[in-house]
Amino acid sequence: MRSSRTLGIAASVAITLLSANPARAADDNWPSRPIHIVVPYPAGGIVDMAARAVTDQVGRDLNATIVVEARPGANSNIGTAAAARAEPDGYTWLVTGPAMLVNPTLYKDAGWEPLKSFRCVGLAVWNQSVGLVSKDFPAKTLGEFVDMARAKPDYYNFGNPGTGSSIDLSAKKLFQAANIKITDVGYKGQPQALIDLITNLMHFEIVSLTLALPHIKEGTVRPLVTFTSERIPQLPNVPTIVEAGYPEAAYVPWYGIYVPAATPEPVIDKIHAAINKALENPEVQKRLSISDIPGKPMLLPDLASLMKADHDRLIKVIQSADMKLGAN
Repeated sequence: MRSSRTLGIAASVAITLLSANPARAADDNWPSRPIHIVVPYPAGGIVDMAARAVTDQVGRDLNATIVVEARPGANSNIGTAAAARAEPDGYTWLVTGPAMLVNPTLYKDAGWEPLKSFRCVGLAVWNQSVGLVSKDFPAKTLGEFVDMARAKPDYYNFGNPGTGSSIDLSAKKLFQAANIKITDVGYKGQPQALIDLITNLMHFEIVSLTLALPHIKEGTVRPLVTFTSERIPQLPNVPTIVEAGYPEAAYVPWYGIYVPAATPEPVIDKIHAAINKALENPEVQKRLSISDIPGKPMLLPDLASLMKADHDRLIKVIQSADMKLGAN
């Protein structure tokens, strides 16, 4: 029988080993407290909806509390920078779109470096968008709109929901490809810009399909083109940007799920597996597919490659459009 002295030594060694590597113990116990999901856009928008569709299921699968926090402001810089500063422990996630990849090029001291500050651990959704005019606008096709814009440079306007947003970048690519000059009018998000389009204060908008469909069905706006390579099932009679003659402007942005880059690999693996499992859930697919293309399970190296490719592509758009550096 072991002596009390031997048992005491063994217990002391075990305690010493655990206290010497508390991070390992924390990794093994993840998640043991609420997970906070930072959405750097207003509540109720497309990013918020995509975040909730996926993370609600993640919470159920992990038996964990999920807290979604809308932290909009400064073209998504406030929430994104906050997520970059968070402890890399797996309890703070960021759900966002292309602005995370490009804003440090547009804003001095944005607060993060896209390819160094974050790891992408999941793809929530591919966000389809559509080019709109009001029901009273004379142009019936994108070609007619382009002809009108070429005849009157800077006369027609575009409601920009945020510099560096996917909508902004899609518009820049179209205007470059079509060789037209459109006056840019800044908005804080898509909803108000869409309202002003309906009331004829704006001439042209690019709007997420989720937001556009109800107004298209009501007849208050007219779709001219979809920014996709294939026609959207809900709008079978609306040509794609490729069919309209501007394939270089075809861009379907995606919304990813990110964690701080220094998050331990074992925790990243757990998060990644949980997100992929959620994306395979039929209910999640249904929620995401209402008007967008659902995300799909992807390997971590593939997510990193997608992130790098999109970053490089969009930076070229910014540089060629001579988009100006701003202040936070």
